[in-house]
Amino acid sequence: MSPTEAFAASWPFLVGVAELLAVLLATAHVVLRKDNVSSAIGWVGLIWLAPVVGPLLYLILGVNRIERRGRRRRPRPIVARTWDVETPELDQRFVRDPQLAPFLSVARVDNAFPITDGNAIDPLVTGDVAYPAMVAAIARAQRSVVMATYIFDHDAAGAMFADALADAVARGVEVRVLIDAVGARYSAPSMVRTLRRRGVRTATFMPSFIPWTMPYWNLRNHRKVLVIDGGEGFVGGMNIRAACMLSVPTAHPTLDMHFHVRGPVVAHLAQVFAEDWAFATRERLGGTAFASQPSAAGNILARGLPDGPDYDMERLLWKRLALVSHARQRVRIVSPYFLPETRLLSALRLAVMRGVCVELVLPGDNNLRFVEWAATHQLRALVEVGCAIYLSAAPFDHTKLFVVDGTAVMIGSSNWDPRSHRLNFELDLECYDVAFASAMDAVIDERIAASHRLTPEEYAQRGRLRRLRDGCAWLLSPYL
Repeated sequence: MSPTEAFAASWPFLVGVAELLAVLLATAHVVLRKDNVSSAIGWVGLIWLAPVVGPLLYLILGVNRIERRGRRRRPRPIVARTWDVETPELDQRFVRDPQLAPFLSVARVDNAFPITDGNAIDPLVTGDVAYPAMVAAIARAQRSVVMATYIFDHDAAGAMFADALADAVARGVEVRVLIDAVGARYSAPSMVRTLRRRGVRTATFMPSFIPWTMPYWNLRNHRKVLVIDGGEGFVGGMNIRAACMLSVPTAHPTLDMHFHVRGPVVAHLAQVFAEDWAFATRERLGGTAFASQPSAAGNILARGLPDGPDYDMERLLWKRLALVSHARQRVRIVSPYFLPETRLLSALRLAVMRGVCVELVLPGDNNLRFVEWAATHQLRALVEVGCAIYLSAAPFDHTKLFVVDGTAVMIGSSNWDPRSHRLNFELDLECYDVAFASAMDAVIDERIAASHRLTPEEYAQRGRLRRLRDGCAWLLSPYL
């Protein structure tokens, strides 16, 4: 028998062996690397039921390459990223204050950065307030401006920032702008090209339509960070778009909130941006232009809380679980997208059963219908136990706030959904201060006063078809 005839006779066997080997290797990788049982079972089922397509899809979509790539490109720290226990001085700050003392154990929950003292954080409600403050900060920059955002629209708001950034470059300021590759396409023409044409060093985070980046298409940089001269910063959930300026008529007005930050925690914002910039461009920011050694400016205890599908995986989820489980009096959540995982949903239910007042403020009319339907299905678990759920009136509320027992506050870019906890790169601030928490409680009180409370009777009156629609949308919640 000739070699050709031998191959023709044996190729089905060789293909079968190759398929079996691919299935076994992919299954072994799932078993060794996945920590979610449902996800692991789903992948194993697909791999064995579709022996060719299954392993290929797992190779493209199921393998986390971001952690390895991120470690390789991580720059020299501007500030130490450490999981060590905080200093004795900060421990004493918690112990001496009877309102802070109960949160000492929660503050020690594993995180990327240590708690810092001496911070000031000022809320900026709507783009009408936030954007002028941010543009003014860019205008007074002397050394550097670094900015990351998910959406940077080509509209009145985007033009305002483009002018300020270009002016800073003309003054000799080092400027770096990082825009998510998907968010950059929310408007046309893209602001990326406009900024580059005006001399602003601009990069996109993980372009999603280049063939070799397709495995990362679902992993987006949702962080919103602006740091000026390493000494003052802005962080929150507000994108750069005219819709956030309620004084400007737009098709989809959005109520949102941002924060002006001063103090040592600004170094955490600078470090997170430096890591993202190195990840996207391979440029490592250093030298005096990008140095960040901010001085004390207030009394708030705070630290950066980065989260993403890399070495920071699920840090936000674990911190939220710790705070909800620790709550003794009240848990207050404002979120545009509310699809918590089973662990977090169970923690909220248990908090209500323990006598904790749990209040949830959601948009009454969401801009993403599938998310609204899926969230409505999940609300049953909270409505049944007596959670107070409020549906806000128009405009669409994109605010993200989390306040526990009038002392602990979390602010930033993340939502309460699997995308923020497992897929997106997010950045929140974890804060401890009674005065700041009181100010955030006042904001939530205003939102509740303008909202409608969802009663168990109203929830139960939904028709069968609506319940079926909501349940089907909920099945897709890991991907929304």
